[in-house]
Amino acid sequence: MRCLLGLLAATGLRVGEALHLSDEDVDLQQGQLTVRATKFRKSRLVPLHPSACAALAEYRAARQEHLPQTHATTFFLLDDAKAVSSQRARWAFARISARLGWDQRPPGTRPRLYDLRHTFTCRRLLGWYTAGIEVQWALPHLATYLGHGKVSDTYWYLTATPQLLGVAGERFEQRAQSYAEAQP
Repeated sequence: MRCLLGLLAATGLRVGEALHLSDEDVDLQQGQLTVRATKFRKSRLVPLHPSACAALAEYRAARQEHLPQTHATTFFLLDDAKAVSSQRARWAFARISARLGWDQRPPGTRPRLYDLRHTFTCRRLLGWYTAGIEVQWALPHLATYLGHGKVSDTYWYLTATPQLLGVAGERFEQRAQSYAEAQP
């Protein structure tokens, strides 16, 4: 589960996308994942950071050591060589959340497994804003990376956190002021 959760946090994959990866989809030499025919029946390549490659290589080696004769078709396996289901992943995340005390939060504020994708996306956008990258230009790339069918499916992340909304608001004010000063 540690490797699965780390991959979700590092890449922003949908839970089902990570759980459906096959061994061939995880190319550690090229440092990329092949996400096949997921939502909207699209496939895409997802680049991996070297630290993610190292963690996946470690997981693969441990899996081979403990389950050498497996004929499983998915990358992530349970101790009995069966594929990790989304239900099992959610259950494990709930157990981890409980051990961390996150289950003490009021209903509606407790983290969900899907929130790792949301956090990834918001952090990417915040990083672009603080680096001065033109988010309107970069957003179509992020939409493709995330596997969204339309760029508009990614827009709602722009108001997803107070931090992100604050940075976006500051950039808007700066542009509005520059525009006002340029007017005769």
